[in-house]
Amino acid sequence: MFGFFSKRDEHVQSEGDRAFLVRVRTTKSGEVVQLRLTKGGEISSSEEGGYYVRKAIVAPKSLDRAVLEIWFDRGYKPKRKEVEGGELVPIREWE
Repeated sequence: MFGFFSKRDEHVQSEGDRAFLVRVRTTKSGEVVQLRLTKGGEISSSEEGGYYVRKAIVAPKSLDRAVLEIWFDRGYKPKRKEVEGGELVPIREWE
């Protein structure tokens, strides 16, 4: 009931009930890379409780590298997000 009123994350978009979409802009060239993160595939249980994903990224055109980390609570809502070598692109900027 209360999940209906929860604020949507500005960087992580749900794709059905099994996956999430995120976009990362690399620091070096500014190339944007879209990632699809699946529950049970890339996302795994966290020692802290909840879930965690760490994804190494290589941009296809520029070969820039970045590392994305996202910590989710038990309801798969993002709690913390970090990107080394880039930044998350807000959903409102997706084309």
